[in-house]
Amino acid sequence: MSLNRFIRILPLIVILSGCETTPEQPSSQPDTKANPNIVVKEQNENIEQIAPLSPQELDDVWQRIRAQLTFSNSSHPDVQQRIAWYLSHPNYMDEISRRAEPYLYYIVTEVEKRNLPIELALMPLIESDFDASAYSHKHASGLWQLTPAIAKYFKVKISPWYDGRQDVIDSTRAALDFMEYLYKRFDGDWYHAIAAYNLGEGRVLRAISNNKKQGKPTDFFSLKLPQQTSQYVPKLLAAAQLLKSQKMAFPAIANKDAIAKIAISGSVILDNKAQWQQLEPLNYGVIRFPAIIDAPHLVVPASEQKQFETMIADQDSNDYSQWQHYTVKRGDSLSVIAKRYKVTVSQLKAFNNLKNSTIRIGQKLVLPQLADTQIEHKVKSGESLWKIANHYKVSITKLKQWNSLSSDRLKIGDKLTVFLSAS
Repeated sequence: MSLNRFIRILPLIVILSGCETTPEQPSSQPDTKANPNIVVKEQNENIEQIAPLSPQELDDVWQRIRAQLTFSNSSHPDVQQRIAWYLSHPNYMDEISRRAEPYLYYIVTEVEKRNLPIELALMPLIESDFDASAYSHKHASGLWQLTPAIAKYFKVKISPWYDGRQDVIDSTRAALDFMEYLYKRFDGDWYHAIAAYNLGEGRVLRAISNNKKQGKPTDFFSLKLPQQTSQYVPKLLAAAQLLKSQKMAFPAIANKDAIAKIAISGSVILDNKAQWQQLEPLNYGVIRFPAIIDAPHLVVPASEQKQFETMIADQDSNDYSQWQHYTVKRGDSLSVIAKRYKVTVSQLKAFNNLKNSTIRIGQKLVLPQLADTQIEHKVKSGESLWKIANHYKVSITKLKQWNSLSSDRLKIGDKLTVFLSAS
């Protein structure tokens, strides 16, 4: 085979065979008399003609991830056991892709912006199964399962009205900030950093120190860690290896923007239930519909960004009839009123679109509290979250969020707080 012909064929062989096989060397020797400049020129021209797409140009965001995976494959039994589990649950990735569809493109883009390993984009799969409303018994919440302490440290807002841990934008920023911190803390060892994300840096550092004292290796698989953490990294590696090898189907997710962010200043009352039902799955951080208070933004479908921007800009149509009202009296101040009604001054100002703290006698204020709508429900025999949610016409997700429930199980006599919009 002549060199020129081989050069034309070789790129095609590489593309068709992927990275798992190496093309055989040609049996014939290259023509030593050929002009090397002409050979290089022809080679470059042929490569340009069939240049592969960049990860960002692929149609499927899962394949965008696959094209950038860098962690080495592992034959460790824990990884192989998890691979076997995934393969024995072939429908698992169908549900994962359905949940991940609104979020994955955004998360991948943010990981790439920071030049972090693309494997980190798979962490919500391990943390929450891509359930943005997930809440654990350790009070971790959201896609990235941030604890209140970590959220506070990385400036994620949590209030009675908004929990940024359940917002894809706020939580992704904080989670990646945390991962960058841990990567430096563990001297560039990503497996240690990922384990520390799950367990806490102190306990992983102690495990490393104990192994050093005993003269043992300090790689992740040699550390003595709680079972949940010892399985955490293998779960991530197993998912990455299956995606890399394409031995399991990852249902395609369009490699394009699915969501958009609309900044909010002050407060918004989105009293159209049909519109909120469309937005709720993207905004689990908004705790008490229809009031959007303390949220720095709303997440909306990218295809309907302009429609929602127009709606939110039109504040005059807000219906304040379902909220408590207060008439300012002599001696009142915003701080006095806020303390009396157990809200913050900033919430009071935001809800009334006040630019400063000046108020006057006789001024009408709207309080960020629904009028006569907070009730307490005592669980009776035979009741379930589904029955209670259906009775009050609220979602199970909100019931769990209002009451910090990490599972669907209830006990007779449990007391649940329910917030209802006034009719």
